[in-house]
Amino acid sequence: MIPAPLIEALRQARHMVVFTGAGVSAESGIPTFRDSLTGLWARFDATSLATPEAFQADPALVWGWYEWRRMKVLQAQPNAAHLAITELARQVPRLTLVSQNVDDLHERAGSTEVVHLHGSLHQPRCCKCGESPKQPLDMPNEPEGGRRLQPPSCTICSGLLRPGVVWFGENLPAAALSAALQAAETCDLLISVGTSGMVYPAAEIPGLAWRAGAVIVHVNPLPHRQHREREYTLAGPAGEQLPALVAQAFGDR
Repeated sequence: MIPAPLIEALRQARHMVVFTGAGVSAESGIPTFRDSLTGLWARFDATSLATPEAFQADPALVWGWYEWRRMKVLQAQPNAAHLAITELARQVPRLTLVSQNVDDLHERAGSTEVVHLHGSLHQPRCCKCGESPKQPLDMPNEPEGGRRLQPPSCTICSGLLRPGVVWFGENLPAAALSAALQAAETCDLLISVGTSGMVYPAAEIPGLAWRAGAVIVHVNPLPHRQHREREYTLAGPAGEQLPALVAQAFGDR
């Protein structure tokens, strides 16, 4: 049962923030960093490939891994949680969607103006000039296990293209981080979905919203440890909990 005060808070919300993590994409079958790698990648730790140093040492290895990940994303479909977030945006006056995910499943589910804190697999950029290709890259055609792939060259300066994601040791995009923090400080309700709360500085966003007076909702298969005033936990898959939340709060509209 979803608590009645939470349902009422949803109905009264004027500005809602939905903050998503890898758990949402995992329900569409996209491997997370915690999942074991397969094929060529089985002998690697994912965190060792997601660094500027790894790309500098072996661009083909890192680019091939990210193209394998992008292939997985392109084969996946938005799940019920993605669709429920799109429906929430129709029901509240203002919704800001902040995601730590680097896929495009939110957009394919109908969400617009997603704040991507960790960049995107679909927006590579040049290592030298920083520009992104004007045309989208072709869908990778790789075997299941993946393989090494030489990165394309920039059409402007001939530098190597790199994945358009935030690697370990890099700062979050300033504009995206600023937008996320401003939304957290001004919202009256924040729903945190499928995130471990361990990756900083993004993990600070729910706490920032709570300190500013917002109602906080954690949607995760594992119960959230903290239970403060104005804080709720919905334990279970996002694809089940979010549609139920939307139905109970707005099903009569």
